[in-house]
Amino acid sequence: MDIKIIRRVPHERTIALTFDDGPHPLHTSALLEILKRHGVKATFFVVGENAEQNPGLIKRMVDEGHSLGVHHYRHISSWFLTPWGLKKQLERTNEVLKRITGEGTYLYRPPWGHLNFSSLMFANRYRIIIWSHIFKDWKVKECKEHLSRRLNHSDSEGAVFVLHDNGATLGADEDAPKYMVECVDAFIKDALERDIRFISLDEAFQ
Repeated sequence: MDIKIIRRVPHERTIALTFDDGPHPLHTSALLEILKRHGVKATFFVVGENAEQNPGLIKRMVDEGHSLGVHHYRHISSWFLTPWGLKKQLERTNEVLKRITGEGTYLYRPPWGHLNFSSLMFANRYRIIIWSHIFKDWKVKECKEHLSRRLNHSDSEGAVFVLHDNGATLGADEDAPKYMVECVDAFIKDALERDIRFISLDEAFQ
């Protein structure tokens, strides 16, 4: 079995920004505006039921050159899914993306990064994307006190950053993405001035 579990991309001075749990009508819209203003492409691991409720945002992501990935139809850990249940989570989300955009995706990130044997059974169809850096940005306190520093002190050697554009998930603060977006805006501006490049995962694997 050719298992493709990715934590970094093979590019120097490059960061793959990835965002989980959306789309969210307010926070994802604000994030897309920032990415567009800076000319930066990212990857969105979307929850299928959120995508169904916000098809316009999914279309916009594709139209503006971002990559899409599966993050289950509902935000549920693989640890609590049977093999059949996991298969349905993947298939249903991919079907939603196909209905909205005309295409599915080969990118997959399990919620919380939780993998089990069932995950590996289906790995031959997907690239499983974990991360090199995670920032606890689902908490307002972490965003306000630490996120900017942690972003700026992280390496850029093919790094995969995971951030969250929806605070309506278990354990998250609802307003946390508002502060995440503000920090990411300043971080991107500074990184571009230091000649750090940002790429989507589709670009990374071309």
